[in-house]
Amino acid sequence: MTQPSEPREPREPLRALAVPMRRIVEFGLLGWALALVVILAVPALHAGERDWWPWCAVAGLVLGGIGYGYLRRGRGNAAGAS
Repeated sequence: MTQPSEPREPREPLRALAVPMRRIVEFGLLGWALALVVILAVPALHAGERDWWPWCAVAGLVLGGIGYGYLRRGRGNAAGAS
């Protein structure tokens, strides 16, 4: 049988971790741009049944650009959340 534990002291409430979201999105955009360059530079990666691969990288760039614009306008941060 377990013994009752002593009451614990109250802890500080947890806070959101400060994460540089714009920097993360910039690295993601860089990754998609690099993927697009490699896919276009190697003909075997965009021929035949892989003809849709460049469009995946383009979609990543477009969606990342939308996300980056959203973050640049000051939205998407947790500073105002409570």
